[in-house]
Parts: sequence; C-alpha cells; structure tokens
Amino acid sequence: MFEVRLNQSGQLKKIVEAIKDIVSDVNFDCDSQGLSLQAMDQSHVSLVSLILKPEGFEYFRCDKSITLGINLLSLYKILKCASNEDSVTISCKDTMEILSFLFESPANDRISEFQLKLIQINTEQLGIPDTEYPTVVYLTSAEYRRICSDLSILGDTIQIEVSKTGIKFEIEGDIGKGSIILRRSKNENNDESIDFVNNETIKMTFALRYLNNFSKATPLCDRIILKMSKDMPLQLEFKIGLHGCIRYYLAPKMDDVL
Repeated sequence: MFEVRLNQSGQLKKIVEAIKDIVSDVNFDCDSQGLSLQAMDQSHVSLVSLILKPEGFEYFRCDKSITLGINLLSLYKILKCASNEDSVTISCKDTMEILSFLFESPANDRISEFQLKLIQINTEQLGIPDTEYPTVVYLTSAEYRRICSDLSILGDTIQIEVSKTGIKFEIEGDIGKGSIILRRSKNENNDESIDFVNNETIKMTFALRYLNNFSKATPLCDRIILKMSKDMPLQLEFKIGLHGCIRYYLAPKMDDVL
C-alpha cells in the first residue's frame, strides 16, 4: 500500500508545473525514504532530479519499494481540479494500475475524487555522478527569473561568466546584444541576496530556453543555487522547504567543451 497526504495541494501543483515542460512521462520511485525521479529531456541536453522526503508530508506510508509510471500532463490536469488550499491524499493499491486522488477543502465542505491510470515506462536508471563544483552562485529566485525573461528577447544562447568580482550573463542575437552583471549584495534583512564562491574565472555558454524552463520552479523557493564546473553540466538547485529539492542539469554548448 502506498499513501501520502499534503495539507495543501498547491505545493504539489507547483512541483509538477516546474518539470512537466521538460519531461512528459516519468517514473516516480517510492520507498520508505520518500519519492524521487530522474528524467532526461528528449534532446538529452537537460536532466531533472526530484527528491521529496517523508517529513514533508502530513502523512506518508510506503510498505514496499514501488515505481509509479505517470504522464505529467495528465497528473497536472487532475491537480488543477483542486484549489491550492485543498488537502490532497494520494494512494495506490498493490495492483499498481490506478493512482487515486482525494481532495478536501479546508472547511471539509467539498470533497472530490479522481483516478489516474498508471503507465509502463521503460527507462534506465540515470546515474548522476558526484561532482565537485568550484563555482557556486547564490541568488534570489526573482532575480534569476528576471534575467531569463529580460535576455530572452535578444537571443537563444546565453554566456555565463563568474569571476571574483561578480557574475555576468551575456547574450547576442539578431536584433542586438545585452548583458547583466550581478555583484554581492544584501537585502533589507542584511541577508546575502547575491553571493558566490569561486576559485577561478569560469565562462560557459548554454541554451537559454532550457534556463527559461527551469525558472518555472522559482515559485517553490526564495533563493536558488547555481553551480558550474568546467566541461560539466550546470546545476541549478531549488529547495522545497521540508520536502526536498529539484535539481536541474544542463549541458553546455559544444563550443565550450571542444
């Protein structure tokens, strides 16, 4: 038996929205340690990794290790049938054919039930190697989202350079070019809103449309962590409170690797 409960379905809706445009059919691996998925987009340029821990749920039960094959667009359609404040209970019996959803309003005056057919997905387990990233950038989710939005009007290839003085996002396209430089700064609470750790200057080029897709996870947290290492995929981490995190990996443009 598999059963989990969240006080507010809106959080799960945001998580699915953050990954549904990158991958369509995914396997959720479930065991006593929580829920997880790893999936690569069709072009094999980006990879998404999701970890949801048991302590992030109001109730969590998983009697044995199971794999739930789910179409994310279908899942998202069901989640949109609930208000963000509705609680959601998700369960699956041992037959592993149907995933059941029970939505309850905060006043318990509206209860709705849905069922989603599970699918068989044949995928190999992706091994994400442990990588030491010499360059780590901390910035607000709002700033990251704004950078992607502002620069996307100019082109589709972005260059990211991190040095001891700051981080620079630069783009050049048919209609012109632009750049945004961020330096260390603090917010009104004297917290570091932009900070970075780097041992050497690093400059890499990426497809901006993927970074734009990743920005759909910004409603999940206030700050994100961007990690870079020469000749290695960029890593973006979005923490999800007590739930866990979403990590995106994006391969650099080939010119940077050659």
